[in-house]
Amino acid sequence: MLRKLQIQYYAIIDSIEIEFAPQLNIITGETGAGKSILMGALSLILGERADSSVLRYADKKSVIEGYFQIDQKQNVLNFLAANDLDTDNELVIRREIAPNGKSRAFINDTPASLQQLKELASLLVDLHQQFDTLTLGDGDFQRTVVDALASNQQPLQQFQLSYQKWQAAKKELEVLENRKLNFQKEFDYNQFLFDELQEQSFKQNELEEIEKELQLLSHAEGIKTVLQKVNADLEGSEQPVLPLFKQWINQLNSIAAYHEGVHTLVQRLVSTQIELQDITDELEQLNSKVHLDEKRMEWINERMASGYKLFKKHGVKTTAELLTIQQDLSDKLEAVLQIDETITEKQKQVTAHLSEANTIANKLSAARKKEAAPLETKVNELLHLVGMPNARLQVSIVDSPIHMYGTDQIEFLFDANKSNRFEPIRKVASGGELSRLMLCIKSLVAEKVDLATLIFDEIDTGISGEAAKQVGHIMKGLSKNRQIICITHQPQIAGKADAHFYVYKEEQSGTIKTNLRLLNKEERINKIAQMLGGESPSAAAIENAKEMMQV
Repeated sequence: MLRKLQIQYYAIIDSIEIEFAPQLNIITGETGAGKSILMGALSLILGERADSSVLRYADKKSVIEGYFQIDQKQNVLNFLAANDLDTDNELVIRREIAPNGKSRAFINDTPASLQQLKELASLLVDLHQQFDTLTLGDGDFQRTVVDALASNQQPLQQFQLSYQKWQAAKKELEVLENRKLNFQKEFDYNQFLFDELQEQSFKQNELEEIEKELQLLSHAEGIKTVLQKVNADLEGSEQPVLPLFKQWINQLNSIAAYHEGVHTLVQRLVSTQIELQDITDELEQLNSKVHLDEKRMEWINERMASGYKLFKKHGVKTTAELLTIQQDLSDKLEAVLQIDETITEKQKQVTAHLSEANTIANKLSAARKKEAAPLETKVNELLHLVGMPNARLQVSIVDSPIHMYGTDQIEFLFDANKSNRFEPIRKVASGGELSRLMLCIKSLVAEKVDLATLIFDEIDTGISGEAAKQVGHIMKGLSKNRQIICITHQPQIAGKADAHFYVYKEEQSGTIKTNLRLLNKEERINKIAQMLGGESPSAAAIENAKEMMQV
């Protein structure tokens, strides 16, 4: 509930502090005294945009603070936790408007956005102003009323979960079907590319290796000539190298006994002889492996031509890259074969989620239709009490395609004059009728839902007498379980107050300012008598006021 409201330097208010009662709070005052200013200030802490025109002083900022007792309301605690805000039992919302017109908002002294303020305020306060009755003609509001009275909150959450699963599965199915369509468009071309690569059956690094082989075959004659020449020089020429080494070794051995250094030279010559012999053997092996194979060269040239053509076609430079492309094409072709199975499975999921959603929607619809007649009866009884004896409400519930809230289209129809011509509320009800109708509906909904603090700003316009008295009874009933704040001109309503605040203007140092005070019992009697009989109320008016207050 709203425990306290502090306003500083807002419009013609210098400083006001209001401590509200937990039940029915009534605010009265002369026209133009500043009641609407109070509502304007309150709207700021509820997330409305600031207007620098409300600043009275060029050097002072306007500050509005609301102190709320949240009594461990879980939805409020969840909001505070989700936004990393302190979760004390008392919640303070502050709005500041600087002299330059810039506005700042705070929740428990932590800077907050207007969106955060609005979201939090919706959990704390239901502000019903003269023109807010337009929401009564809104289909979402009408459905919310019926669901509240039908206790549909939990099944509606279950339905929306199933509905969201169905929608998500539908989107996934659409993606799969589009993918299949694209696959089918590309399938023939991908198959052609894959077959072309598979036909070549390239092995890893094959083209790079046969290119080296081609270099060898292309120079086979020159290679053999060199290998044979070197081998001949080492072993088979007129003066071969290896036999010379043997002679040199034998000659040096004959004198080794006479000179120490000769033995070392002999060892080195022996090592060199052995190495040259190995080289000679390898030359023979290499020579035996080098052949001029024109058929092999022709095959390699054809193989490489095919490979380079594919290199150019696919924009790559290595066999490995070609093989990667071949694998990608294979995966795409395989995906085409598998996607039908995936689509079939997804279709089953879509059907299952839709079936589940429809089952819950049918239960929702049954509960709504069951509640429609009692709602009509109760509202029509209340309308009679608030001065609209000929007005009737009719709740229309017709089947519709499945949507986020079920399979019903809900419309409140209204007949103000027993004409039996029911039309949508938004088309036929006047402002005064809408106000009283909204009050009747909210009084019923409040029995089922833990509504926030209800604030009514002059919704009693256009009624008086017995109708006003009944509005007062309704508000008094509402205030038993929740806080009500009501601005009114009706003494019948003011008489029901648990706390009666009076707004007035006064002159201070040549300046007109708005002020407010909580009336005591005698002041209340006098003010209500003035509302009944004018500035100087008669004894009868005073007695009437006492009767209204049940004093």
